[in-house]
Amino acid sequence: MSEQEETRNEKYTVSGGELVEKIKQLVHEGNIRRLRLIHQGKTVFDIPLTIGAPAAAAIILAAPMLAAIAAFAAIVTECTIEVEKVDKA
Repeated sequence: MSEQEETRNEKYTVSGGELVEKIKQLVHEGNIRRLRLIHQGKTVFDIPLTIGAPAAAAIILAAPMLAAIAAFAAIVTECTIEVEKVDKA
């Protein structure tokens, strides 16, 4: 029997200072297919992640990408994180 996947989008509005910690929290929760950072209606970062592998996703975000996100967070007051999650039924 094959498993069916249900995709859902969640949005979080955070301040620049909370951005990196919120992303770390979301990646740790797992089941994320894609993560987007939106500022003033424009997508700034669009990051595809491995489904169901939070450790691998954390490694992907660990170095250069996380540094870029942190630099972005330092210059914005508020942005939206849009997360595409996959739930297996």
